[in-house]
Amino acid sequence: MRFVTFFYLYVMQGIPAGFALTAVANYLAAEGVEAMAIGQFVAIVGFPWTIQFIWGPLIDKYQSSAMGQRKPWVLLSQFLSFVASLGILWVNDPSSQITLLSAAFFIHSLFASIQDASVDAMAITIVDVSERGRINAFMRGGMLTGSALGAAGTAYLIRFSSFQQAALAQSLLLFILMVITFFIKEKPQDTLLPTKTESISREHKNSVSIITLFKVLFRELTSSQNLWIFASIIVVYICLSVFIRAYSIHLIQVLQWKDTELSVLSGTAGTLVALIVVLIGGYIADKYGARRLLMFMILFIAVFLLFLSGLTWFFYSKVTITVGLVVWYMMDPAYSVASMPILMALCHKGIEGSQFTTYMALVNLSDVVGAYLSGYALHWLTAPAIGLICSALLFVNLWAVRMLVRKRFFSQIA
Repeated sequence: MRFVTFFYLYVMQGIPAGFALTAVANYLAAEGVEAMAIGQFVAIVGFPWTIQFIWGPLIDKYQSSAMGQRKPWVLLSQFLSFVASLGILWVNDPSSQITLLSAAFFIHSLFASIQDASVDAMAITIVDVSERGRINAFMRGGMLTGSALGAAGTAYLIRFSSFQQAALAQSLLLFILMVITFFIKEKPQDTLLPTKTESISREHKNSVSIITLFKVLFRELTSSQNLWIFASIIVVYICLSVFIRAYSIHLIQVLQWKDTELSVLSGTAGTLVALIVVLIGGYIADKYGARRLLMFMILFIAVFLLFLSGLTWFFYSKVTITVGLVVWYMMDPAYSVASMPILMALCHKGIEGSQFTTYMALVNLSDVVGAYLSGYALHWLTAPAIGLICSALLFVNLWAVRMLVRKRFFSQIA
């Protein structure tokens, strides 16, 4: 039940991500909107996920309810996200109303980021260490499935029906999944509704002040070992974001791919392959260790970037590029299955929700930074050249990770 619950909770988070960051971004590219403007749109939509460290201590501080330890936060944020999704209906023409479009998605992202932080806090609190690889695989698999629905489904609706129909479809799906959440209990004794006199469990009561929580959080985040390990992880996320944003625009505006073609590809074959890979990766991470999987994934991504960028530059074949894209769509999810258990292992007891949420905020910030940088990079370089530079950075990063392993920075991680 835990695996199924976290899977669908991440489906709910993935739908808006696929809608905004894939379907809408590709639509804007097809409509001739400049790469810099698209990069800024993606950065604005993703910004709320970069300030999740604000929500973490609040969620850790106020976590006592008859409804459950974390569920009230999840349910409230889902409701606000649903209401904000209805606000997107104010946009009539996305390509000519980019400011309004960005504002509408920003407001939705704000509440969705609280939902994301709440779900992550729930996961790290109730999931056993021996299950973290697999639970992260199911969470990432849910994100992939939701992103697929958001990307392929809404891309089709935008192009062949209307943008409002796509926004309405998203809102309906979010409402249905919110109703499901209402009937889910963290523990059998939890109630479905808050009671008049909430009985606060001592097990969940947190008497530490917000200021103290922030101080402990800052101390753990800035410790030498945690800082170096996280830095080695975040470099890969930035490279992944810079390349795929630039490459998508290159395919549409230079190689004349249709926006719907690219969105549907990411939401069908790409998602299916990625889903299979992450579920297998979760098992591998639990059985053989997340550290080994992390190093393998950095090497694999670096080599594949070198191959795909070189192929696009010197020998263009649509069939070959399509196969390459299908393989590419598994890179970020598979890397997350390796990196998330490591970040969970770094979290200090008592602030684990806050610390993991902060790590997630910084990972999301890397995607925003990557999207923003890709728009500027395309003014000076081609997408294949950007891919080759990212590949070189990943090889250097792999060497740095090997040095950290030799210095026993990963000693507490399998």
